[in-house]
Amino acid sequence: MIPDNIQINQYKISNSSYFRVIFVKNIVKALKKIVGKNNVLTDELILALYSKNAIGSSGKALCVVFPENSTHISEIVRLCYKENIKIYPQGSATELSGSSTPHDGIVMSFSKMNKIEEINIVDGYVCVQPGVRIHELNDVLSEYGYMFPVDPASGKSATIGGAINTGAGGLRGARYGTMTDWVLGLEVVIPDENGTLLKLGNNTLKCRQGYDLVRLIVGSEGTLAIVTRAFLKITPAPENIVVVTSFFNSPEDAMKAIGEIKKRRMLPAMMEFIDEDVVRMGKEIIDVKTEGEGHMLIVGQECPPELAEKCAEKLVNIMKGADATYIDFALSESEAENKGLINLRRAFYPLAINLGSKEFGESITLVLIEDFVVPVSKLPEAVRIVKEAGKKYGFMVLTGGHVGDGNLHPMIWTDVENKEMMEKAEKFYLEIMERIIEIGGSISAEHGIGEMKREGLKLELRKRGSEKALDIMKQIKEVWDPKSILNPNKVV
Repeated sequence: MIPDNIQINQYKISNSSYFRVIFVKNIVKALKKIVGKNNVLTDELILALYSKNAIGSSGKALCVVFPENSTHISEIVRLCYKENIKIYPQGSATELSGSSTPHDGIVMSFSKMNKIEEINIVDGYVCVQPGVRIHELNDVLSEYGYMFPVDPASGKSATIGGAINTGAGGLRGARYGTMTDWVLGLEVVIPDENGTLLKLGNNTLKCRQGYDLVRLIVGSEGTLAIVTRAFLKITPAPENIVVVTSFFNSPEDAMKAIGEIKKRRMLPAMMEFIDEDVVRMGKEIIDVKTEGEGHMLIVGQECPPELAEKCAEKLVNIMKGADATYIDFALSESEAENKGLINLRRAFYPLAINLGSKEFGESITLVLIEDFVVPVSKLPEAVRIVKEAGKKYGFMVLTGGHVGDGNLHPMIWTDVENKEMMEKAEKFYLEIMERIIEIGGSISAEHGIGEMKREGLKLELRKRGSEKALDIMKQIKEVWDPKSILNPNKVV
């Protein structure tokens, strides 16, 4: 409970730095009463660490608090609601849209709520706390021959709570979709005077409770409620995966291969693309065994071990028919790992960071990564749009993505201290978003809106004649969070 003897409001009437210090001290004192003194940190270096996300954008926090259970969260929310203190929920801050960046409020970290509470194979679900990391969950599920299939590139760091809030996808999205498809039920705390705990959805594979509030929370980026527990659907892990990597002279040839795979009624678990610039520069920086050059397509097809050779042969023939210049394959995931067939794709984001730091030296490098989706048939046009815009504004653009579901991630790097370059970056991405919308795409596929793509969301809804949808979203935010204390100024 909030200690009654701690007076906070009286200090909020003044803008004086002295009274602000007193106010913050009293907030910290109240939080320590709730979660314990070791679970509230105020050291400036620690605050700086928790105020920065994966792309390098940063903010400022009053303190970092580590709840250990839903009761802690409820009491923290009740305190913050009463005192109008902003709350910024945070998993591992691997998001790429600025949705975890704090601005003068408390960061709520879930690193101490990291328990897998239940695994139910017969009923097909797991119950986990929000701080559980995706790869840790899959390590445990592998002992049962099962998996949780959503696998963002940051899966070794990304938490379940963060993945829920961003609506994450990943390398297996072509077959298994995104978080929207795998969340059965949620326990959440909403930002009201009581810090009310709600249980939404269920642990059953089907559930109809009127309006689907579970799906409303998934992808809401921490703006509506705080996830304290999740019931997730699980699936048997594939017995075996054949991996084929191919190189092409043009994106059109690579996309021709994708079209042929779909026409033959194959449903790969993975279809990944990286452009020729990523291949060329990646081979200069990391240890890659392949001799292939050009645009790279990686396909992973689930099949039993006894059919692996037949499956590989079928995929290889498709690649040859699409004029692949170089092909390699592995009959299993372990063989693919040994041959390093996926190394270049995994190095996509680290490569941009590495190159950016080399170009700008000690300057503050900001890696900006787009996240748009187009109809699969429009992928070659989308790649051309990105490359043309890069030349226009003077950026080297690295392009890769999950082409099985039409999702591309073009990246540039810039110097945050160079005003002219930052303005060009903004124009570059705005032009890309406009043109992607024109060919039937959407500005965000799996990274969310955060604070970096709010204008892009407005642009898309306006071009679709659906501005009213933004008004509805704002009304939803107001209903769930009337004081706008929960991750404010994000999404809408």
